[in-house]
Amino acid sequence: MSDILDRLAQTLEARKQADPQSSYVAKLYAKGLDAILKKVAEEAAETIMAAKDGERDKIIYETADLWFHSLVLLAQQGIRPDEVLAELARREGLSGIVEKNSRKEGT
Repeated sequence: MSDILDRLAQTLEARKQADPQSSYVAKLYAKGLDAILKKVAEEAAETIMAAKDGERDKIIYETADLWFHSLVLLAQQGIRPDEVLAELARREGLSGIVEKNSRKEGT
């Protein structure tokens, strides 16, 4: 599964050097963080609406858009997908309540 994430991450890194006129992702990078955040929020809302509609194919499509734009955000922030996967692995088998409480203790 992480193979596709690795390939996407490489493509997104390459798009940082691309012409915004020829690449959607390069255009997002050129517009800056606020534009990227807006797209992530938009895709999250569309995913929620698809889930409320209960249309399986639409949920998959919109979740793919959400994940893609989240990967754009990560790349823009210099974060690799494997860093997020490592955090998920760290949490694996850990109670959500325990994990959440551990974050409160650290703040």
